[in-house]
Amino acid sequence: MNTTENPVARYQKILNETFERIAQTQAEALKTAGRWVADRVQAGNLIYTLGSGHSLLIATELYYRAGGLQNFDVLHDKTFGRAERLPGYAKALLESYPLKAEDLLIIVSNSGRNELPVEMALEAGARGTKTIAITSLAHSLAAAPRTVSGKRLCEVADLVIDNCGVVGDASVELGGAVTVCPTSTAAGIFIANSIVALATQELLDRGFDPPVFASANVDAGDAKNQALLRFLRERIRGL
Repeated sequence: MNTTENPVARYQKILNETFERIAQTQAEALKTAGRWVADRVQAGNLIYTLGSGHSLLIATELYYRAGGLQNFDVLHDKTFGRAERLPGYAKALLESYPLKAEDLLIIVSNSGRNELPVEMALEAGARGTKTIAITSLAHSLAAAPRTVSGKRLCEVADLVIDNCGVVGDASVELGGAVTVCPTSTAAGIFIANSIVALATQELLDRGFDPPVFASANVDAGDAKNQALLRFLRERIRGL
């Protein structure tokens, strides 16, 4: 790699290439995920998201935002990843949420090797809830699992979407063997919003009015959002 090139330009190039790989190689998985989300929205069920550490940024991207669907809630790991290796934590966290078999759970974990995302997928499966993993297959398969089950997230989720990142996540090599600029957050956001776009299009194709939030900072935004929030006021913990 040309280390004399501007690192910002290199990072931009890497991200563009990553997005292109996701679009080309994960198209079928994304389409399936969009259909599963559309099914839950049309039936009035919820789609929960989980992310630990910086993966929480991707999980919260889907929650109550402009251009997003109303049916998302976050299983909030308030330890910000400090307890993600702790057996039993996922089960304790899940007790605070009314996850049902008819719902859907999207789990975000770049490495997919720690206890929290794997145990959460297994707990959801025991309830009959389908799970979608957003993970790096390259990183996950290069690292030994740190789980009681001996499994990785990509081995226990019902549907796996590869964020097409590299081992270690950071992507731009600088002098002195220093590597910066992870891709998993940007790639995860791209994947998450692609799922929303595909689900929304699926709902429109079915003749179903998609419950999409408007920005609260445009005229009439509050009025539209309040109409959506009425349905979920007692169902989503943060509202």
